[in-house]
Amino acid sequence: MQRVLTALVLFLSLTTHAADWPNYRGPNHDGISTETGWKTTWPAEGPKRLWKATVGTGFSSVSVSEGRVCTMGNSNNQDTIWCFDAETGKELWHHSYPCPTDPNLFEGGPTATPAMVDTRVLTQSLVYTLSRRGDVFCIEAASGKIAWTTNVAKALGLKIPTWGFAGSPLFIDTRSTGGPMNLYLNVGTAGVALDGFNGKIVWSSGAKASGYTTPVPCSFAGQQAIALCNASDVVALEIKSGKPLWQYPWKTDYDINAADPVIEADNVFVSSGYEHGAALLQIHDDQPPSLVWQNKNMRNQISSSVLFEGHLYGMDGNNGHDITLKCVEFKTGKILWNHQGFGTGTLMMADKKLIILGDKGELAVAEASPEAFKLIAHAQILGGKCWTVPVLANGRIYCRNAKGDLVCLDVK
Repeated sequence: MQRVLTALVLFLSLTTHAADWPNYRGPNHDGISTETGWKTTWPAEGPKRLWKATVGTGFSSVSVSEGRVCTMGNSNNQDTIWCFDAETGKELWHHSYPCPTDPNLFEGGPTATPAMVDTRVLTQSLVYTLSRRGDVFCIEAASGKIAWTTNVAKALGLKIPTWGFAGSPLFIDTRSTGGPMNLYLNVGTAGVALDGFNGKIVWSSGAKASGYTTPVPCSFAGQQAIALCNASDVVALEIKSGKPLWQYPWKTDYDINAADPVIEADNVFVSSGYEHGAALLQIHDDQPPSLVWQNKNMRNQISSSVLFEGHLYGMDGNNGHDITLKCVEFKTGKILWNHQGFGTGTLMMADKKLIILGDKGELAVAEASPEAFKLIAHAQILGGKCWTVPVLANGRIYCRNAKGDLVCLDVK
């Protein structure tokens, strides 16, 4: 039986609204939205701003579900989890708790994005969050009431990596197939699973410092799994037990593996900055992963690449210098085009278009085409440092900067 590694999204795609963005990298965990018909013809000042909020220092992106928007920030060494009305920006609730801002060569603050679970999965909507120090919260989305909380680092004696825990929570409900309803975190040696109902430890992989990626759901020879990068490898683990299914060495300077693995069929793309580069792995039935190609054509230091119709689009750069937006052929690693000007920017994709947020606050839309970089629209919509991926959901684009200015733009 051929073993394949594919995005395991059935249990998620059936339980999310079509245009919602309930977790980091979206409902399919690939940075691509299925939303169409949104507006790309803008006035010079950009799309109309519907609302703005101040959420505190940090790099947490937004999640959008059932008319609510959630994100995180830090002020005066207090993390705050925020929930806003998606249409008006009205604060619905917030929850604060002690956590150091922890600046270290950057502004600090929370870097993980909340995971939201709607009422088609559970009897009530929930929000799951993770702090840089290991605080995990499960909050009722409608009321802001805490359902449960734990500090996973203290509970398991985990080593906190240099820049804190950064991977976002991943919620997986497989009860319909006799599996668990768990929350998966890239903490510890190669991840931890918590019971989604009560926060109890289901399995853990060891106490060593983690990587900075978000777990990606996948399947392997019929086994439901997660893939992630730890401090020195890219690994896949069976979701019920945490049993390693395979791993491949991926050692980067300063142990900074921050860009999520990109998975298609039996191929896994992995990329890191600091002059490490990228590789395409092939997964096999009865032997370790094999290397299809490896080069330095795509070095994702912060922002994960998106894969569309056989081509990768992402930010290539070495240690924050000379960052270039590139299109790279997935199967070969060949560069098809590059474009400078967005700095350490981030991107997502929708309707065959790239939505790019430059590191100085320029929002741009370009065709997702392997032929050339083709700009469609752009506008300056924020100031300050912008390292957080933009989000399109239900005709609105959400963008934030490091100091915590969050804007909602109308592109209906």
